[in-house]
Amino acid sequence: MTLHCAVLDDYQGVALSLADWSPLVGRVEVRTLREHITDRDDLVADLADCEIVVAMRERTPFDADLLRRLPRLRLLVTTGMRNASIDLAAAAAQGVTVCGTASSPTPTVELTWALILGLARHITTENRALREGGPWQSTVGQDLHGRTLGLLGLGRIGTQVARVGTAFGMEVLAWSENLTAERAADAGVRLAESKEDLLRHSDFVSVHLVLSDRTRGLLGEPELRAMRPHAYLVNTSRAAIVDRTALLRALRDGWIAGAGLDVFETEPLPADDPLRSLPNVLATPHLGYVTERNYRAFHAQAVEDITAFLAGTPIRQLTDG
Repeated sequence: MTLHCAVLDDYQGVALSLADWSPLVGRVEVRTLREHITDRDDLVADLADCEIVVAMRERTPFDADLLRRLPRLRLLVTTGMRNASIDLAAAAAQGVTVCGTASSPTPTVELTWALILGLARHITTENRALREGGPWQSTVGQDLHGRTLGLLGLGRIGTQVARVGTAFGMEVLAWSENLTAERAADAGVRLAESKEDLLRHSDFVSVHLVLSDRTRGLLGEPELRAMRPHAYLVNTSRAAIVDRTALLRALRDGWIAGAGLDVFETEPLPADDPLRSLPNVLATPHLGYVTERNYRAFHAQAVEDITAFLAGTPIRQLTDG
């Protein structure tokens, strides 16, 4: 019997070309969905015949209700080895195996610096002026050398961001709830006395924390008001770590100079969302992990996950707890 597999959110139409899916020929019929499906009923209809689904990151929440409405589902593959949008306990209770893939932190590190540099040197404004015949040199950029970079989170991504900051000649501060001075020193940075201390003294603040109950809304109005008026906030982690209402006020009222954003609470970002048009926002459509090397790993290992599952020996399983 041929099984059916859907690859979700293949925006660029590259899922089938960046990996060798031939091991599944004759056993699994694979199709890709190019558009993100937000309507729950439409999603259930599109996946109703699928025993296997490959999900792209956390774009589609697989909660208990959705899993219950997909009784044929037996294998759910997520790109990456962590996916907070999958109810692993509900999946296990329903007999759904959940597997992951490798994911490199490097692409997000690189995009973080693209946003920092774009903000510091007003790249979007100057590029638009050059293309449209606008003024020649209308802005004055910020130096990175000698400035302070504040990192909220010093894990795999934050540590690599810190190294680049040090190479630019920046002083790097870091803070998270469990970060120690010894761990910070090992990464070549200084531990801030507190979150507020980091915010008050940083010219650029970059978020690199995992979203949890503890970090949700970590940066609200008091925190954003504590930042310097010339400082920039960069978030390539999870949107909900920063309170959206407070961020919009900060950007509109000049509490901070601007923001570089790659993550949003609703994705794709609605066409009328003010973050699309605020002049002091440099935004990208959640591109942090979207590179050829990462995508090749995602899809090649998705094929491996499916092949191993069919053989009765699942690999890279994600389990609750």
